[in-house]
Amino acid sequence: MSLICLINPISLISPILPISLISPISLISPINLHNPFPIMRHDKLERELHLLMLLTDNHTLTIDKLCDKVGISRRNLYYYLEFFRDTGFVVYKRGKVYCIDRDSPFFGRLVERVSFTADEAVLMRRLLDKVSDNNAVVANLKRKMDRFYDFDILDSDEMREQAAHNVSVLHEAIKTRRQVLLRNYSSPHSNTCRDRLVEPFMLMNGNNEVRCHEPASGMNKTFKVARMEDVTLLEQPWQHEGDHRRMYTDIFMFSGEELYPVTLSLGSLSYNVLKEEYPSAARYITSAGNMRWNLSMNVCSHAGIGRFVLGLYEDIEVLGDDAFKAYLKARISRIAGVG
Repeated sequence: MSLICLINPISLISPILPISLISPISLISPINLHNPFPIMRHDKLERELHLLMLLTDNHTLTIDKLCDKVGISRRNLYYYLEFFRDTGFVVYKRGKVYCIDRDSPFFGRLVERVSFTADEAVLMRRLLDKVSDNNAVVANLKRKMDRFYDFDILDSDEMREQAAHNVSVLHEAIKTRRQVLLRNYSSPHSNTCRDRLVEPFMLMNGNNEVRCHEPASGMNKTFKVARMEDVTLLEQPWQHEGDHRRMYTDIFMFSGEELYPVTLSLGSLSYNVLKEEYPSAARYITSAGNMRWNLSMNVCSHAGIGRFVLGLYEDIEVLGDDAFKAYLKARISRIAGVG
C-alpha cells in the first residue's frame, strides 16, 4: 500500500524543475482539474534564486538590507532561510549577516557536474590573461572564475608543494594515530586565522579535506588543506578516539556522521527518474518483478530522499523505516499547515 498522505503533495511539487530546487512557497496555486500539477509561480521562484545568490556572496547585507533587495518581509526571510536549511544548504550567521556556505551539498553536486579540474582551471585563466582587458566578456569570465577557484594556490608551485606537504603529514598522523597542529588555519566561518590542535582520522575529497576531532570544541570537523599554512606532527597520541566519527555522504549529496536506513518500492517512473538523476543509486536497486523495483539504502538525511518521494509519491511505496515514514508525515503536515 502506498504512503497515505494527509494532503496530496503533488499539488506542492512541480514536475518541471529538479526537485532539489523547488520550494513549497513558490508552488502553491489553484489546482486545474484537468491538470493536477500547479502553475509555477515564476515571480516567487525568481525571488528565491535571487536570495540564494545574495546569501552565497553575502559579507555586508544585514537582514533588513536583504529584505529590501529581495522585496520580502523579515518573517518571509526567516521562512526562506529555514527552507534553504531543509533543502540541504548550510546557512550560518556571522555577526549580523546571514550566509550560505559554498560547501553546501547542493553546490557540491553542481560543481561535480560543471566544474573544471585544477589544471583545466589554471589553463583557462592563463589563456584569458593573454587577452586584452578591454574585452568585457573576458573580464566577466575572469571574475566568474576567480569566484570559484583560488588561483593563488592552484597556480603557485610553492603553494602546491605546501599542500602536498600538509597532506603527507596528515597521512602520517592518521597512520600513527597522533595529534597535529594546524598552523594559522584560516576559517571563513569564524573569520579567524589561528593554530588548531586536532586529531586527524580521515582524508576526504581527493585529499583536499581532512576530518578531525578538535579537543577544544569537543567536535568532529572538516578542515580544508588549502587553508592550512603548515601542519606540525606532534608526539602526543590520540586522546579522543572514541569520539571520532567518520563523515558519510549519500547519493543526494547530504553529509553527516550518522546513517539512516530507507527502503522503497519503485514503479517504472520513479525507477527511471532515480537512475537518471542519481546514477550511483543503481547499486542499491533490485528487481521485484511486475515492473516494480526495491530501493534499499542508507542516507545521511531524510531531506533528500524525502523530496524525491514527495515528488513522485503516487509511484512509490514506502516500506521503511518507521522514522522515515514519520518524517514524511511531518513534512506533509507542515507544508499543508495542518496540526
